[in-house]
Amino acid sequence: MIRRNTLVICALLMTAFVGVPQAAPCDRDCLAGFVTGYVDALLARNPGALPLAANARFTEDTKELKPGEGMWKKSLKPTKYRRDILDVRQGVAVSFMVLEENNAPIIYVVRLKIADNKITEIESTAVLNKEEGMLFNPDNLKTVRPEMLAKPEKGQLNTREEMIKIAVTYPEGLKVGSFVKVDSPMVPHAYRYENGNLMAGPGCTFFKGCDVMKTQTIPRLAGIRYRVMAVDEELGVVSIRMNFGPGSLFSGKGELDVWHSFKIFGGQIHAAEAYCETVPPGTKSGWEDGTEY
Repeated sequence: MIRRNTLVICALLMTAFVGVPQAAPCDRDCLAGFVTGYVDALLARNPGALPLAANARFTEDTKELKPGEGMWKKSLKPTKYRRDILDVRQGVAVSFMVLEENNAPIIYVVRLKIADNKITEIESTAVLNKEEGMLFNPDNLKTVRPEMLAKPEKGQLNTREEMIKIAVTYPEGLKVGSFVKVDSPMVPHAYRYENGNLMAGPGCTFFKGCDVMKTQTIPRLAGIRYRVMAVDEELGVVSIRMNFGPGSLFSGKGELDVWHSFKIFGGQIHAAEAYCETVPPGTKSGWEDGTEY
């Protein structure tokens, strides 16, 4: 009798669970739509338009704020530059964009975490000028480079795990001061842009030897910390947020906080593009959860 009653209760619970509508997974269009909705709300200075979860967190420039504070108080306009990195498996969208205030460009990047059709996390950085970004050349950020938007052939796509393993050779190379020592797999024509500046690859003249990214001279940043934020398995892009640590600025005592992204397919890095902001020594992103390296 006890066993029979237990089975009946289990059956009733299973029936009740099946009858509860489950939130559909947020696919690429869904994630991109959340980015569009976020940008529209930001430009309208209307955080109330966001579908926020009850426990949603929001940071800007590593500081915890409330939606409506920080950039939300500015009178902003969009530009044509917006590049989304969509991680369907994790329900995460990272978007690199350029906004304007009084015709002055602002380099802006945001990460949205989506769960049950609600925004649970907003992580963002805004770089307003050269003083904040060290390198600042938004004139090269009028349109997104086609290399970052191109969809690799199916046979050239790497698995999620392979892409992450390849991408983290970049910060690991910085940690020891050489991409060669860690054998970071880069195609000969790989390039890197930082805040719109060409810092590596064909045509680079920023410093001697920067025309080849893998062999260029780089600083040894032993204190670098990094966290994988999103993996776009369809476009072959991995987004990683890094704090370069001591010695990462040309001058001064601050550090460079970097939102990086890597185009990866065929087992190699083809391109790297980043937004960077100078921060005080020891600054943390505010999202440390044991996943940093």
